[in-house]
Amino acid sequence: MSTPHKRKLGPWSVYPIGLGCMNLSHAYGVPPSRAQAERVLLGALDAGVDLFDTAALYGFGANETLIGDILAPHRQRFVLASKCGMQGVDVQGDGKPVRVIDGRPATLKATCEAALKRLRTDVIDLYYLHRWDKQVSIEDSVGALADLVREGKIRSIGLSEVSASTLCKAHAVHPIAAVQTEYSLWSRNAEIAVLQACQELDVAFVAFSPVARGFLTGALRSINSLADKDIRRAMPRFSPQNYPLNMQLLQAFEQLAQQAGCTPAQLALVWLLAQGEHIIPIPGTTSLEHLQEDVQAAQLTIAPQHVAAADTLINRHSVHGPRYPASTLPEIDTEDF
Repeated sequence: MSTPHKRKLGPWSVYPIGLGCMNLSHAYGVPPSRAQAERVLLGALDAGVDLFDTAALYGFGANETLIGDILAPHRQRFVLASKCGMQGVDVQGDGKPVRVIDGRPATLKATCEAALKRLRTDVIDLYYLHRWDKQVSIEDSVGALADLVREGKIRSIGLSEVSASTLCKAHAVHPIAAVQTEYSLWSRNAEIAVLQACQELDVAFVAFSPVARGFLTGALRSINSLADKDIRRAMPRFSPQNYPLNMQLLQAFEQLAQQAGCTPAQLALVWLLAQGEHIIPIPGTTSLEHLQEDVQAAQLTIAPQHVAAADTLINRHSVHGPRYPASTLPEIDTEDF
């Protein structure tokens, strides 16, 4: 194994692989116990991870609270990223929050104030607009975040799931430090335009779901094992029609990883790191063992032919099903094939 070069993220240099904290509280069925979450978070620090990514949406504030409770004593050791503009709101007054996209300046500022308290910090290093609220101009939303920078409540601004043109409009208002979008062997939308736009503007590209929402780990052999409230149940690639077809790709991918001398998850991450020095994957996990496996991917040297073979095997032409259901598409701004 080799010592990886750190990658630029705004004014910071970070380990090439960060930690996405969402599934410690949200989205993929029953979250792990607090004790297990603590093992993962502190284990990530011990493994050299210095970028932790959360959001107001995750667990409707619970994930930010978890991060604050466990990592506040270590605040100087990592870059803290969170998100606003999409959060849980108790619309019906029944104590059951629903997801709402709201990019109005007053909402973003109020969300930030609440996040600072939950995260137990005076400043958030990287604060993303989680989704562009298309009822509000991107200039107005980013302008509100720029106010937070001037007030010293956040240090830099990020955008999530935006197109290259939206990035350019936002960047003209205030420098954007990072764009976060799904990117993996099986989700290539970023390759249309925004990946190159980030490189040209010196913006880091933070890749979420880099192991394809667990698919590329090989751990999910059947969709029947997914919890009832697991968000993957609504995603077309995990449908009863498409998943068996995608599993055929996975079997060949696992063989390729074996030939490369690494795990399938590591091959997926090595491929992603090879796509550009400005790319920082943030896999998520509830397992300390899987965390260590992911982190070690940045230290591996895999033969170029194996990386190229992975690219040829799994891509937008070979995968079955779009990445999101049709109902979600209006919420995102990323380019589509």
